[in-house]
Amino acid sequence: MAIPARLRLGVAGLGRAFALMAPTFAADPRVALVAAADPRPEARDRFERDFGGRAFASVEALCADPSVEVVYVATPHQFHAAHACLAAARGKHVLVEKPMALTLEDCRAMIAAARSAGVRLVVGPSHGFDAPIRHARDIIASGAVGRVRMITAFNFTDFLYRPRRPEELDTARGGGAVYNQAVHQVDVVRRLGGGRVSRVRALTGGWDEARPTEGAYAALLTFADGAFASLVYSGYAHFDSDEFVGWVGESGRPKDPAQYGGARRLLASAPDEALLKNSRNYGNPDHAPPAGAAFHEHFGVVIASCERADLRPLPHGVMIHGDGGQRLDPLPAPAVPRAGVVDELYDAVARGIAPLHTGEWGMASLEVCLAILRSAREEREVALEHQTGIAGR
Repeated sequence: MAIPARLRLGVAGLGRAFALMAPTFAADPRVALVAAADPRPEARDRFERDFGGRAFASVEALCADPSVEVVYVATPHQFHAAHACLAAARGKHVLVEKPMALTLEDCRAMIAAARSAGVRLVVGPSHGFDAPIRHARDIIASGAVGRVRMITAFNFTDFLYRPRRPEELDTARGGGAVYNQAVHQVDVVRRLGGGRVSRVRALTGGWDEARPTEGAYAALLTFADGAFASLVYSGYAHFDSDEFVGWVGESGRPKDPAQYGGARRLLASAPDEALLKNSRNYGNPDHAPPAGAAFHEHFGVVIASCERADLRPLPHGVMIHGDGGQRLDPLPAPAVPRAGVVDELYDAVARGIAPLHTGEWGMASLEVCLAILRSAREEREVALEHQTGIAGR
């Protein structure tokens, strides 16, 4: 069977997620953006001008378009399951944004829909796709540093004070730091630790009545082989842990530390948070695509402690702190941002290579996030039942 030169991609939802992924799709020759769906006419008009594809007012119409081969589901979290199942039912492969869904039942429905239709389901992007994380995992898999024994991951950001829609501040509708941010850390530590988390003990923090959702969490994850990982996250816009990675931001672009407090100031000065939120979305006249990244993306500080070395992924490589010395395994700057997402998607759809970030993997990561919320709520350790190891790639 001939391998297609390009995947014909349709986008469900032209919001902030697409705004961040658009440079990747536009720059990668393996992808052709042929269609999109969004309720905002200005976003549809912009898509047609930028990419020459068709734009629809509904996801149903997008999924009915015969030119679409893959649907990228980038709608709000609460719609992921319905839209992924709709796309699969119309014979489209699916790339769905994180978190995969809001419940394990929805995840199972998505997996079943893809299996029944014989299409691929890939969950991402998340920071488990980042090249430094992948390189650190390759070092671990080689056996050169022994088994992973402990993983430390922490990130302090301004997450909670970026402009939000009301549901983004409502945990029941998929808002808050756990649904939005823990999924990144969980994906990273599961990739480094082999995937199978057995138990979770966690606490969460909600300390601002004006932003009534979790803004912080701390979690201890125990893996099936006895390794463990500690995850700490704060989105309260005070300390910025990018200081510990050379002032490179999560997107791989240099950050000016003199801009400290910018998110809180901008939010406080905005007369309408909804308008401020919309200004960051694709299609708004004030929206400009992000510039190319000089470094790889990251999600704060990560240290994988192995039997014979500690590995620290960085925006420009992986530091290896071994028994007799330390060295940097450098990685070249990314030619295309988030290329790892397209690598997995293209290989899965065009080459039949099983991706790592399958529906089962995405469900396992969501299970950890749900366990963080449950453990904090019930003040106890939570055992997991739906974990999966690293397979395929």
